[in-house]
Amino acid sequence: MNNIMDGVLASQKLRSKITEEIKNTKITPTLAVIKVGDNKASEVYVRNKKRACEEVGINFVGIDFPDTISQDAVIAEIRRLNNDISINGILVQLPLPNNFDAGVIINEIDPVKDVDGLTYTNVGNLVLENECLTSCTPMGVMELLSMYNVDLDGKDVCIVGRSNLVGKPLIQLLLQQNATVSICHSRSLNMKDYTKHADVLIVAAGHPNLITKDMVKDGSVIIDVGINKENDSLCGDVSFDEVSKKASLITPVPGGVGPMTVASLLKNVVKAYKIQNRF
Repeated sequence: MNNIMDGVLASQKLRSKITEEIKNTKITPTLAVIKVGDNKASEVYVRNKKRACEEVGINFVGIDFPDTISQDAVIAEIRRLNNDISINGILVQLPLPNNFDAGVIINEIDPVKDVDGLTYTNVGNLVLENECLTSCTPMGVMELLSMYNVDLDGKDVCIVGRSNLVGKPLIQLLLQQNATVSICHSRSLNMKDYTKHADVLIVAAGHPNLITKDMVKDGSVIIDVGINKENDSLCGDVSFDEVSKKASLITPVPGGVGPMTVASLLKNVVKAYKIQNRF
């Protein structure tokens, strides 16, 4: 199918640009990742981030704490990293164990080192269209749309999902591209009325196969951010086989938005380095 938006290929192109930029400017950005506990999925994600950093020339510092560590001790480590001029990006791998307050911990990160774009300062600056570090998955979505030359100016874009990680930042990024944005969520009535009207549909609901062919417009662009496990295999929030027949462009799961999220993190680390060193 020639309407597939290949996130693996797009991420490789973005990583190549980042590699060249690091080589040409002779910089050595460093990312520190804090992991608390032994969540198996988190271990995989951290390992992928480390490998991606090493591939493009970013130094990686992994800090592993047992889940018996205190919240104050994690905060003390973040403050140490904030003050370490050799560290350019700080990321706390989520989810944290239940006895931790993720909001408190994340907001201890210096906003200029917050490469996940989750501190209140960076979220506020995104809304105000000030220079800031932006959440990686929404960035990845926008990069993918740009690479496939999807014009958003004046277009109707519907987001399904209103999470702080994806849905809410995407609203601001799409508005900056002059899109007309509508938001649907679990309490929306007649969701189909919105999704079927959309020129671009972005789905980040965490609900397997939520979007079916009768809910999309012919020729629309479909971005599936969802990643769900069903019958020992991965699937998205969109019923890919049926919806792909109507879409002009569509992302697969896996191999769509996921690789772009990691590439966007790398881009943020380089951006953080530049901000701190006044490039």
